[in-house]
Amino acid sequence: MTQHDISHAGGPGVGKSPILHVVDSLERGGLEHMVCDLALEQQRRGHPVTVYCLHVLGALAPILQSAGVAVLGGHKRAGLDWRVVREIGAAATRIPGTVVHTHSMMPNYYACAARCWQRFRFRVVCTRHDMGSQIVGDRREWLFRWSVRLTDRVIMVSQGVLEHFVGGRIVSPRKAVVVLNGIRLDRPVRSDPDARAKARTTLGVSAETFVIGCVGRLVPLKDHATAIRALALLGRESPVAARIRLVIIGAGPLSGELRTLALSCGVEQQVVLLGERGDVAELLPGLDVFVMPSLTEGHSIALLEAAAAGLPIVATAVGGNPEIIADGVTGLLVPAGKPEPLAERLRLILSDADLADRLGSGARRWAEENVSVAGMSDAYEAIYAAINAGWRRR
Repeated sequence: MTQHDISHAGGPGVGKSPILHVVDSLERGGLEHMVCDLALEQQRRGHPVTVYCLHVLGALAPILQSAGVAVLGGHKRAGLDWRVVREIGAAATRIPGTVVHTHSMMPNYYACAARCWQRFRFRVVCTRHDMGSQIVGDRREWLFRWSVRLTDRVIMVSQGVLEHFVGGRIVSPRKAVVVLNGIRLDRPVRSDPDARAKARTTLGVSAETFVIGCVGRLVPLKDHATAIRALALLGRESPVAARIRLVIIGAGPLSGELRTLALSCGVEQQVVLLGERGDVAELLPGLDVFVMPSLTEGHSIALLEAAAAGLPIVATAVGGNPEIIADGVTGLLVPAGKPEPLAERLRLILSDADLADRLGSGARRWAEENVSVAGMSDAYEAIYAAINAGWRRR
């Protein structure tokens, strides 16, 4: 990104705080979809909004650009890139009163370094979307701890995330606040016959096929392997095994390993790896049940979208998942990393259509009442206003 790009990013709105979102990239993912929805809603409300990507822009950038939101790419080099620090600082101070809103680790410590370079001329809030690194001694987590001292508010996407970071003395209770992720609620639902038929045609499955769906990057923490093992257990005991499919939507480094596992479990014909898709919301109504086997989650956008689609859900009882899934009401919970209870819960839904409908309807109602983009935006606006008011009193 050039200085020319910075000087022409966004534009002042009357009475609305300019907002600079800082993200790793806008590649497809739950965090990135949340940032896009939030930025579009904030722009609709009159905020001048810019999104700065530390790395590449990504597949979602054109959605924002076509709506008039400025998207800037830092193309960060390996190691500490001071050019990116300077660019964030320049973008943040171009319009007085800009709030810099970072998303997760690296964006926050780069923004806080820029804040130091600019002599604290702007405010920083950070949304922490996950439960933190699982790697002991992760340098990024150490830098995040440093940056928290220079951050005005740290927003957690679930109570579980807040308890993890506050309980671990990473974030002060004075700075911590929970804001649930929001999603668009105007998407197709499973109960719509036309949407369901269209989705199943796209998926290439018949009306008689029982489709288990899973959405997430193919990385170890998403634990798709447990879903494949559960499918194998289900197949051995179910008279309708031949018409069960596990559709996994997402890309990542474990694609080959998961194909090999499916082969070794004897379910290679029943596992469909769709790769990355831009039409996930349109595909969800074609599923019979949504599975989230993750080892850790913050407040999963994929899980929220499955709930909004009215799908019966089976999810692991980790992180923020139990705040979305009330067991037996909006879905079913299982322990992480254990294929046997996952297979048992899937068998229950497969054999009980009334239960499936009841769980799907409960999930949809919960989503409508709790996780709208408008509600999320309201909460963030209140946080921006509070730190701006505190800033003016200094």
